Amino acid sequence: MTDELHDLDVRDNPADRRYEALLGGRVVGFSQYRLIGERVVFLHTEIDPGLAGRGAGTQLVQAALDDIRSRGRRITSKCPFVSAWLERHPEYADLVAPPGT
Repeated sequence: MTDELHDLDVRDNPADRRYEALLGGRVVGFSQYRLIGERVVFLHTEIDPGLAGRGAGTQLVQAALDDIRSRGRRITSKCPFVSAWLERHPEYADLVAPPGT
């Protein structure tokens, strides 16, 4: 991770139904979701092309999932980026809602 990304701030923006990654107050990435009851369905994730491959997406997803865990919610991923991240991080598998829930 670069020093610049050390200052990345991830926040839930419920009004826009997305987690946002901010750097210097500017949105540099987001992960769009839909809330179904207590389940968060991830739909799409984007990172500023200038930050691609530098860990911003990883920080965004990890912070979002940590927030979801702290709220006692589960997730479903329809987003390829989030799904791939989950495959590489089995320690977050407990957050995935069973099929049909």
